[in-house]
Amino acid sequence: MYYKSIILGLGFLSLINCKSQKVKNNDIKVQVAENGDVKTTTKEGEIIYFKEGENKFLKDYQMNVTFKGISEDSRCPKDVQCIWSGVAVAQLEVMATTSRPGILQISSIENKGRNYHKSADFNGYTISLADVSPYPESSNSKSLKGNYKIGIIIKKAGEDTTTR
Repeated sequence: MYYKSIILGLGFLSLINCKSQKVKNNDIKVQVAENGDVKTTTKEGEIIYFKEGENKFLKDYQMNVTFKGISEDSRCPKDVQCIWSGVAVAQLEVMATTSRPGILQISSIENKGRNYHKSADFNGYTISLADVSPYPESSNSKSLKGNYKIGIIIKKAGEDTTTR
């Protein structure tokens, strides 16, 4: 009886670790604009990608967004087993046509106890972090600084901003 409960418990734990939800191919749409910008649309909204140091004026939102860099990247490397998955914190400088610039720090996870927030409000919009790449590897000993790319989702404040 004892062995059955151990096997059942281990089976349950392995099921928890499995990724139960997979993104269907028809849930993602990729568009390439004439200027070469790649925009991905998911159920949560349109993902706008930035390279580190890149500045874009987003006409639809009447705001200028600059991806300043990653201030913290403690994500667990792909090929390492960690106790905590870690976090990446992106710094964005945002400025609307009618406001002064502001610095937003948005994280890859939501953990209010450690002051990590997956989204931030600015000028009536909620800006959420949807993607941070490249993902760290243990064999990659060089710094990723300057090589980061992020994806953000911008929605009107108050709308559902749940991301993947």
